[in-house]
Amino acid sequence: MTVEHLNELLLICSLVLLVAVAAVRLSSRSGLPSLLIYLGIGIAMGQDGVGGVIFDNAELTQLLGYAALVVILAEGGLGTKWKEIKPALPQAAMLSTVGVAVSVGVTAAGAHYLAGLEWRQALLIGAVVSSTDAAAVFSVLRSVPLPSRLTGVLEAESGFNDAPVVILVVAFSTAGPIEHWYVLLGEIALELAIGAAIGLAIGWIGAYGMRHVALPASGLYPIAVMAIAVSAYAAGALAHGSGFLAVYLAAVVLGNAKLPHAPATRGFAEGVGWIGQIGMFVLLGLLVTPHNLLDDIVPALLIGMILTLVARPLSVFSSLLPFRVPWQEKTLLSWAGLRGAVPIVLATIPMVGDVPGSETVFNIVFVLVVVYTLIQGPTLPWLARRLRLGEGEEPADLGIESAPLERLRGHLLSTSIGPTSLMHGVEVGELRMPAGAAVTLVVRDGTSFVPSPTTVLRRGDELLVVATDPVRDAAERRLQAVSQGGKLAGWLGTGAPQQPQEKRGRRREVG
Repeated sequence: MTVEHLNELLLICSLVLLVAVAAVRLSSRSGLPSLLIYLGIGIAMGQDGVGGVIFDNAELTQLLGYAALVVILAEGGLGTKWKEIKPALPQAAMLSTVGVAVSVGVTAAGAHYLAGLEWRQALLIGAVVSSTDAAAVFSVLRSVPLPSRLTGVLEAESGFNDAPVVILVVAFSTAGPIEHWYVLLGEIALELAIGAAIGLAIGWIGAYGMRHVALPASGLYPIAVMAIAVSAYAAGALAHGSGFLAVYLAAVVLGNAKLPHAPATRGFAEGVGWIGQIGMFVLLGLLVTPHNLLDDIVPALLIGMILTLVARPLSVFSSLLPFRVPWQEKTLLSWAGLRGAVPIVLATIPMVGDVPGSETVFNIVFVLVVVYTLIQGPTLPWLARRLRLGEGEEPADLGIESAPLERLRGHLLSTSIGPTSLMHGVEVGELRMPAGAAVTLVVRDGTSFVPSPTTVLRRGDELLVVATDPVRDAAERRLQAVSQGGKLAGWLGTGAPQQPQEKRGRRREVG
């Protein structure tokens, strides 16, 4: 490649990114998942489109797709709130194991008996499409206000179920007879355990290090956090565990550890995640040859109908039998099993392994994902409203950014008072910050001033709080408590619990 070729490539890539960014606006207005627009860009650039680019390297697509999935899972984990997914972990675990098994079996049986595919092809399709796509789920949930319990289940499921599905697809793609089911179950359990242990360990160690090491530039924190998350994937995969589960769990730990410059880190991860999504979908669009899809449209529609209307509901209802989940929530979870790039990337595994009929599997999966994502994505908000599960948004948490002050062994906390915060109307002295923490500056209407204890806070104010290392967490909890419970937070049983020194002299709770 010459410098001139590099210049042309950079121009094309930048134009594709600009078109893809503009497409996000269209998708947010129409409810159409952005992945379909990105796939369309790739198809338009391909050999059947206006670009005429010939690309058929399935192995390169698989490698770059894996790399993009790692980044997407890391971004999703960093933005996942532990308090939302913690109650949903048992349900998500059942959906990712029992639910996947039911979905694979039912879809494969339908593909074999109704679509006439051979058993290996049917099992491959059943395994490939049984994984919900993290990118699609995270993208749709940003625009659909659902109760936190449902959001937690969907996010955790999309982060967990990639691991067992990858193992199944690799097993079905190997030459020779398929291993016994109990061997596959043992392998899945072992890889999940290894991946979970490595992900949690690296996430905890990384969070501890990031909280106790002051880097010379704030821009280094997002890079370090992403590097820690990616290292969890690599370590998990090299240890013959689930790297996808490892990176997701490590990112969840890091995202909930209240790291310095956390908002900037999440913004950086979101940007990298968008680049991963755009690149992956455009590449998958380049790989597909539209005129080869004609013979596989009918089988794809039939298998997709079996998956969407039979296999997914059966997997959800059977997996959630031990839990008291209302039928409305089960129905929404059944319809919200969105597919996206993950099934298409996984469909390249049998292509790389030269499995007979692998091109048919890829074409069927591609058509299935495009058609049923086009149907499910835009109709999900409507279904949520019909089931009375999407009415009203929950108030957003108070965002606090922390920057370490190494020589002072302290932290500079930055927060703003939102439109629904009960901190509005509270005097600075009524915040009752713990000893070692103080509000040092207030920025109001573009003007900054040093507040007095009687300064009344208003909506839109930005506060700078200096806190020593031992009371940093207590200061954050106090700010959160006042934002949610007002000036009486802690006195009347609202907000976060107080520090021991604040408990002395507290009034008795009023019933």
